[in-house]
Amino acid sequence: MLLSARMPDLSSLEVLLAIARTGSLSAAGRECGLTQQAVSARVAALERQTGVRMVIRTKTGSRLTEHGVVVAQWADRLLDVALEVDAALATLRGDSKTRVRVIASQTVAEQLLPRWLVTWRGAVTEQGERAPDVVLQVANSERVVAAIRADEADLGFVESPGVPRGLRSSIVARDELVVVVPPGHRWARRGQPITPDELARTALVTREEGSGTRNFLTGALGRVSSTPPAAPALELSTAAAVRAAVLADAGPAVMSRLTVADDLDLGRLREVKVDGLTLCRGLRAVWMGARTPPAGAVRDLLSHIATVARSARLAAGSR
Repeated sequence: MLLSARMPDLSSLEVLLAIARTGSLSAAGRECGLTQQAVSARVAALERQTGVRMVIRTKTGSRLTEHGVVVAQWADRLLDVALEVDAALATLRGDSKTRVRVIASQTVAEQLLPRWLVTWRGAVTEQGERAPDVVLQVANSERVVAAIRADEADLGFVESPGVPRGLRSSIVARDELVVVVPPGHRWARRGQPITPDELARTALVTREEGSGTRNFLTGALGRVSSTPPAAPALELSTAAAVRAAVLADAGPAVMSRLTVADDLDLGRLREVKVDGLTLCRGLRAVWMGARTPPAGAVRDLLSHIATVARSARLAAGSR
């Protein structure tokens, strides 16, 4: 049920109560931090809005009418509740500054968030403030989106292509997927890239359905190949399990370069190029609500991540 246009605002009711307590417009003004003229104008506006005369002005002071006394009694109860709500909102604002619930896809949670959180904590501590508490969950991108929509987390990070419907988002990092095989695999000995059709026909070791990496690969292949994708050789729930299966020669996999960088550098895995297939992607932060991230720890963390990203780009450009 909507309130009518006759319902006064809380500040006008505070002025009315001050007049009831002090018996004077000037004294009520001093209590509310207003001039006598401003109090008089507030009372006139209140009476016009409600259609009820509430204050009688005399040379010796001011007093409430019978109707004004009744309205003041109601206002006293209403303002008590408003003070409780105001205090509760202040507590929630405090919570938003000191605690943040984060849910992230595995690549972000394992490869990027630890550094972001450590440097953020250090930056906050250097300013003499208490670092916010972070409650972190790890899930696939599909589950991250569901958790944000259900208000089970304040901030999420996903690897899926595109912006999830109904959520706000911002790209916080860039990543590249790579096809990896063990050194003895026939693709590792091949002198030229494979084709997207070959990759689509091959039974891969993959993450489970709902994984951002799997969804991104499906979309990328669908744009350049009409070959129906082969059934997976294995479906596994973690990147670590996929990596272990590839090392055990269970089949090729498409994984984040962030996840397998050490393996590629040390030669434990080999990267296989795919002709005409773009596998670069943005990693997104997602949240509910306004276009601007929620004030408090969420906004502060995203601002820190953006600063880290800018510093990394500047460092890369100077080399």
